[in-house]
Amino acid sequence: MATVKLSFSPAPVHVRTARLVGVAVARRAGVREDLLDEVRLAIGEACTRAVALHRQYGVPDPVLVEMSDGGTYAVRVVDRAPIEASIGLAALPPDALANESLTDEALTTGVGFALLAGFVEDLQVRPVDEGVGTEVRMVWPVSR
Repeated sequence: MATVKLSFSPAPVHVRTARLVGVAVARRAGVREDLLDEVRLAIGEACTRAVALHRQYGVPDPVLVEMSDGGTYAVRVVDRAPIEASIGLAALPPDALANESLTDEALTTGVGFALLAGFVEDLQVRPVDEGVGTEVRMVWPVSR
């Protein structure tokens, strides 16, 4: 299993690089050509979410992206924002999203999760082991 690790400062300009690397690794891993746009969009969305959280909470740590091809193509995007900010709306029931008192930042996080769920069938969002930040894990099938 090959793993590619990429870390970048939390600046929007680096999201494009993460998308390009992610699609190149996906292609090499054997992800079907018709899924590559979904891979590109999902990696871009997950990285944009991580960058936005870092910038919103003043976290200078880099965003981490890991891509591996052990039987499936898995991508992890790890942020270091406070856990309560990172999980955001993931735990809210869908009818709570209509609550007008939610902040714009919370809605952005929630919309990010909704978009990711539309792009990726195998999506997990969970706190990282160290207790600060979240991991967005996305998996696609490969055909070799």
